[in-house]
Formats: sequence, C-alpha cells, structure tokens
Amino acid sequence: MKTVRTPMIPLALRIALGAIFIYAAIPKIADPVAFAGSVAAYRILPYFWSYVTAAVLPFLELACGVLLICGIRVRSGALIIGALNVVFMAALSAAMVRGLDIDCGCFRQEGAKTSPWVALLRDAFFLAMTVVVLRHERLRAR
Repeated sequence: MKTVRTPMIPLALRIALGAIFIYAAIPKIADPVAFAGSVAAYRILPYFWSYVTAAVLPFLELACGVLLICGIRVRSGALIIGALNVVFMAALSAAMVRGLDIDCGCFRQEGAKTSPWVALLRDAFFLAMTVVVLRHERLRAR
C-alpha cells in the first residue's frame, strides 16, 4: 500500500489560506450594506449587482475557507479562491489606473483605509499561496 506524505508547508499554507478567507468573510457577512458600498466604489458593476455581489461573495469566501481548513474538496476551494484573487487584483488595478481613492473592502468595512498597492501585493501573495496548494494537491493526486 502506497502512503502519501503531506509536507508541512503546503498543509500550513492551505490552513492559513482557509483561515484568511474565513476571517475576510465574517465582517462582510455581518454588514452586507457596507460591503456593497465597497463593491460599488470600484465603479465596475451596475449598482444592483454590487448588492448581489455583496450578498454572495462573502458566503463563497466562507465556504472555500472551510473547505480548505477541513481538507475537503481542496482543489475546488483553492481554484475558486485563486480565481477570486485574480478578479480582486484586476478590480484593484482598474481602480488604481482610473485614479479612484477607495479602500479595497477586503477585511473591514470601516476604519483606516488599506492602500491599493498593499492590497494588490497581499492578493498576489494569496494567489502564490493558492498555487502552492494546487500544485501540492496535483502531486498528491498522482
């Protein structure tokens, strides 16, 4: 019988990524109207879709975070998180190019603003974490 070793770094990254996305989802779920305002500030979606996004996105982040922490459907959760990070990075880049002075709306809905550059670098780091998790899952599946 073949045993599969689970290296500690991909496991730690998977759990950390799951915890980060759960942590990001909680304030959005608690205050969907404020999060809808953050989404609307990007001026990408029509106003109605900002509210739809604010209603759906936090629960998607929460579900994917739980999947990663529990080790269930890890590839699916990581792929969705990776896709979300690409979308977040594109939206942040578009806002920066258009000179919009907005808060990313990532982890809190009020308080001090997060620099778009900091948020962009943070999302790039999360995307790199996702790639490591996906590569590990692909190798584990073999």
